[in-house]
Amino acid sequence: MQQEELEQLHPASYAWSLSCCRRDRLEAEEVLQDVYVKILEGKARFDGRSSLKTWLFAVIRRTAASRVRRRVVRDLLLAKWAREQVTAPAPQIDAERSEVAAILLAALQRLARRQREVLELVFYHDLTIEEAAVALNVSIGSARVHYQRGKKQLFAQLDGKLG
Repeated sequence: MQQEELEQLHPASYAWSLSCCRRDRLEAEEVLQDVYVKILEGKARFDGRSSLKTWLFAVIRRTAASRVRRRVVRDLLLAKWAREQVTAPAPQIDAERSEVAAILLAALQRLARRQREVLELVFYHDLTIEEAAVALNVSIGSARVHYQRGKKQLFAQLDGKLG
């Protein structure tokens, strides 16, 4: 990858970064800086399967989404800590949460492997169905079928169990 190509794409990259960061200039600049560092360190490598611009925009989107997830998790943990300082949660609420999580996990484990993988990539790893298809090395159509069937099976298993 040539430095000149990245320099030419910088204005468009910054505009895309702004879009991914809800027009927050500071956040967009930090995302773009993180992307350039990833490229320089070799953590993000262009493999030529798409255009450089498409690849770069995907890296920007994933980096922005990752920063948002980290910030949300941090904020949730801070809020949880603050709530715990005021009052400890009732043991019954914790037990109910644990039971729901166990039921959901068991239902996911009973799905066919591909269905479970697609659902996990989409819901837990914030990938699109198309990106999940690439990650699993299956066609987009196949990923869509596994996604739909997986959701249907999951809902059927959970029907009535989560009250």
